[in-house]
Amino acid sequence: MAGVLTLIFIISCLNLLLSHRCSSHPLCTNFRAPFTSKTPLSFCQYNGSICCNATEDLKLRNQFKSMNVSVSACASVLKSILCSRCDQFSAELYRIDSAQRTVPVLCNSSISTSSSQSQAKVDYCAEVWDKCHNVSIINSPFALQAKGGIQINTTSKLTELWQSKGAFCDEFGGASDDGATCFTGGPILLNSSENISPPSGICLEKIGNGSYLNMVAQPEGSNRVFLSNQAGKLWLATVPEQGSGEILGIDEPNPFLDLTDEVHADAALGLLGIAFHPNFQQNGRFFASFNCDKVRWPGCSGRCSCNSDVGCDPSNLSSDNGAQPCQYHSVITEFTANSTTLNLSLVTQIRPVEVRRILTMGLPFTSQHGGQILFGPKDGYLYIMMGDGGGSGDPYNFSQNKRSLLGKIMRLDIDTIPS
Repeated sequence: MAGVLTLIFIISCLNLLLSHRCSSHPLCTNFRAPFTSKTPLSFCQYNGSICCNATEDLKLRNQFKSMNVSVSACASVLKSILCSRCDQFSAELYRIDSAQRTVPVLCNSSISTSSSQSQAKVDYCAEVWDKCHNVSIINSPFALQAKGGIQINTTSKLTELWQSKGAFCDEFGGASDDGATCFTGGPILLNSSENISPPSGICLEKIGNGSYLNMVAQPEGSNRVFLSNQAGKLWLATVPEQGSGEILGIDEPNPFLDLTDEVHADAALGLLGIAFHPNFQQNGRFFASFNCDKVRWPGCSGRCSCNSDVGCDPSNLSSDNGAQPCQYHSVITEFTANSTTLNLSLVTQIRPVEVRRILTMGLPFTSQHGGQILFGPKDGYLYIMMGDGGGSGDPYNFSQNKRSLLGKIMRLDIDTIPS
C-alpha cells in the first residue's frame, strides 16, 4: 500500500515535469525543489536557486579530485559537468523521467537548444570531446554511463570507449528536438522575457523509502512530526526549514514508540492510525489504532465486530486467507508519554504501556479495515474510521446496517470516558 502511494507521488511529479518541457520548471534530481543556500558553495560556483548543499558540494569536490585529471582544459569541463548536479534544472539535465544518468545531456550543434537557453548553436559536446578524448580519467562518469553504472576502477580515455566524436555525442549530446534542456557548461537561466506560468496540479515529495503510512504534526506547532510504519513503530522526526536544502531527520534505530509486539502486520493489517490529544503538552495523552492477532497476543480480545442480530455469528462466517472470523481485531488504545521532563515537547521516547483500551472489535475478514483516527480541530472529539471489514462487495451488508460499527465513522467524547 505504501509502495503504491509512493509510486503515485513520483508519477505526479514526473507528469508535471514532462508536461512543461518547453517552459521548464526548476526541479532537482532527488525530486525536491531548488533552494537558496545561506552560504555560497565553495567548489561548484552556483548562486541563487540551487540543488546542492555544502555536504553535496564537498562530495563533488572529492569526486573531482579522485579523477586525477592532469590536463587543465579537460579538468575544467569535467568540473562543470560534475557541478551540473547543483543546477536548478538538474532534473531536466539528468532526465529523471527515464534511467538516471551519470552525465548531463550535453548540447550538440546538430540540434537546436532549449528555449530556456541561448538560441545560438552550441556544440558543448564537441568541446568536451576535443578537450578530453585523449586524457586519462580515473572512474570516468562517461565510462560509468557506458557500462550501465558498473564501478570501473581503472583509468580510461574516451577514445577507448568511443571510436569518434560523432559516436560519443550520439550517446551524450542533443535532446533539444523536444524542447528539453541541455548543458552548455554553466548554470541554466530562464530568459528574462520568458513568461512562465505555474504548473497545474500539485507535486508531492517522497519521504524516506516510502514505508511510512502516517505523518502527524506534534500538537504544539513545532517543526517536529511523527511518522509511523505498518509494522508498529512510530518515529519522531524534525522537518528542516523551508529552503534549507536539508532532509527530514529521522533517528531510525530509536523509535518514539515500538508496538511491534502487539501489532499484527500483514497486507492489510498493522498500525493504521495515530493521533495526539489536543492538550498533549499538558496531559501527554496519545492514541493508536492497530490490528492484533488474538492467537499471538493474549491482550487482543473483544467481541466480534458485529453482534448476532445482524448476522455476525463467527460460526456462520467463512474463513478468509486462512484466518478464522474474529481472529484479528481492530484496537483503539490510549498511551501516555511517561517522562520526568515537564516539557513534553522535548520527550523523545515513551514506553509502550497501554493506559486504557478505548475500543476492541473483532474483524470478520482480513481486509478493508480503515483505521484512521483524528481529533476534530475544534470540538475535541476523537473520530474513528472503520472499513466494511472485508469480503467482496460487503456480503453481509455491514456498512448499510446501523447496528454494525463496520463501514462507519464513530465519534467519542474522549475526556469523559471513564479511566
